[in-house]
Amino acid sequence: MTKRAVPWTAPTAIDPLNSVVRLPGSKSMTARALVLAAISTGTSTLDNPLRARDTELMASGLRAMGVSISTVDDDRWVVRPRPLTGSAQVEVGAAGSVMRFLPPLAGLASGTVTFDGTARGRQRPLGPLVTGLRGLGVRLDASAADGLPLTVYGKGRVRGGEVAVDASPSSQLLSGLLLAAPDFDRGLTLTHTGPALPRAPHLRLTVEMLRAAGAAVDDTTPDSWRVEPARLAGRSWLIEPDLATIAPFLAAALVVGGRVTVPGWPRSTLQAGDRLRSVLTRMGGSFRLTEKGMTVRGGPQIRGIDVDLRDQAELSPVVAALAALADAPSTLHGLAHLRTQENDQVAALARELAALGAGVVEHEDGLVIEPRPLTGTVFETYDDHRMAHAAALLGLKVPGVVLSDVACTAKTLPGFPALWSAMAGAGS
Repeated sequence: MTKRAVPWTAPTAIDPLNSVVRLPGSKSMTARALVLAAISTGTSTLDNPLRARDTELMASGLRAMGVSISTVDDDRWVVRPRPLTGSAQVEVGAAGSVMRFLPPLAGLASGTVTFDGTARGRQRPLGPLVTGLRGLGVRLDASAADGLPLTVYGKGRVRGGEVAVDASPSSQLLSGLLLAAPDFDRGLTLTHTGPALPRAPHLRLTVEMLRAAGAAVDDTTPDSWRVEPARLAGRSWLIEPDLATIAPFLAAALVVGGRVTVPGWPRSTLQAGDRLRSVLTRMGGSFRLTEKGMTVRGGPQIRGIDVDLRDQAELSPVVAALAALADAPSTLHGLAHLRTQENDQVAALARELAALGAGVVEHEDGLVIEPRPLTGTVFETYDDHRMAHAAALLGLKVPGVVLSDVACTAKTLPGFPALWSAMAGAGS
């Protein structure tokens, strides 16, 4: 079924901001907690989970394999594991976490589980995961390109053992194997054989959540992880606010001036989004954490930056938008793996920023952005919520920026247009 695009004119802010923005839970933590709860021996609860397109797809996929997931109000999910079963079809859309976290669980199911997604989902890399699962004794069929559609012939157990893969396209390829590893007969010794991993903080989050669930994980050897077999006990998970989804709201203070406060900001976190503070500080913002939350204030101007975003790639569209409004050129490095996201995000950013009037030079691994006078036009979002965030951010300063489809923001934040408009003082 083809989704209907919802064009939306981004509001332009006239006055400095003075906003408090409350956001839902972390997508990364919600997804990992759901998977760990599914292989635990007792009931688990998720407080403040993200209820958005990607996490609903994850929950639906687990339900298709027999897991009970119920909702208590909007702020709690209750997960009751059951023996994983086959004869299931899982729709993954274009969600990388779903297509990479659930196939290892399907190996633990009794029966056949088939995965498929959108046209873009079929293009996203799964080869290392396919290689890893076959090396662990899982029988499966994949497309000619080792991607979707994917069929896993589960036997109710996975042998486990040692496997080596090149997960350089995405750390999710490792996280998917690690999250299921406690339920493998021999556990898992996993080695990454390729170049430096993108989004390494997400992998550290996986390891720490495994440990919090009771798994024994040895990561003392670089690029190698050992997970011992174990039966995990159900537990309560308190999901932190999503520090990546908050990125455009914090960056808005730099664009317009004034301040934006986010309640509930964790004093200690493994989320990659927390690194946005250092980037925005270098670009002219200032931060203060109090009992009321994290507050960012904008400076007199946005400063150009030379920055490597390999470990916080989800921040790249927001940083690129700020760079187009800065007082000097910026260079963004470490973006090569963004070419295999929901779209080729590097090319998309170059194309859309140039259409507004910015000077952009595209490299395989990044962008050089030269600020120039910008003029509003239609900004193609490519069914990518982060491209939509970048467009909305630019629209605060540039009248006439029209998002080709704002509905894609529901992937991580349903209600984004109303929240954004309220922050900008433009109503809903």
